[in-house]
Amino acid sequence: MKKWPFWEKGKISQKKILWGFVGVAGIVLIYHFGIVSLVDAKRRADEEIALKQKILLKYTEVIQNRPTFEEALERTRKKDEEIEKRLLPGETPQLGGAHLQDIVKRLADKNGVSLRSFRILEAKEVGIYRKISLQIDFNPISSMMGLGQFIHDLENQEKKLMISEMDLLVFNPRLPNNIQGNLLISGLMKGSKFKEKGRK
Repeated sequence: MKKWPFWEKGKISQKKILWGFVGVAGIVLIYHFGIVSLVDAKRRADEEIALKQKILLKYTEVIQNRPTFEEALERTRKKDEEIEKRLLPGETPQLGGAHLQDIVKRLADKNGVSLRSFRILEAKEVGIYRKISLQIDFNPISSMMGLGQFIHDLENQEKKLMISEMDLLVFNPRLPNNIQGNLLISGLMKGSKFKEKGRK
């Protein structure tokens, strides 16, 4: 049987087309898995290097500024120590209240203020501190100067104390030399949040 030339040409063309497809597919695969993968790997490596350079720069800055950081840390530590010295000691509100009562009694005796009664109020949490309050009633006193000095000493002794409330009764407004009344005196001690902060 005679073969026509164009059929032969058609078969050759189909082979060429098939090999062409195989070649193109090979080029695409090489490009995708070779060149693109290499480009992605280089990009990731560049990003990682840049990130490590930033971290290294930050560590370098920290090391260079270490004396400044240490000074700031030392200042903070000293400030914390000063604040802690001004707090009422004790692990419980009862111990803090007993210490507050001792301070008030000692200063009252020093300034000739006769105390009639003491009452420790329920402690209140104030931020990281615990507020301890003591209500005192004092007998009539004839020296306004003694009362003034007592109040001054309360607010200016080692522990940080505040007079939250003051109720005074003057028997004769024309001669204010006979006064009685009550004061609410408060101090701070470590609270539960303060202890948690210290542990951290």
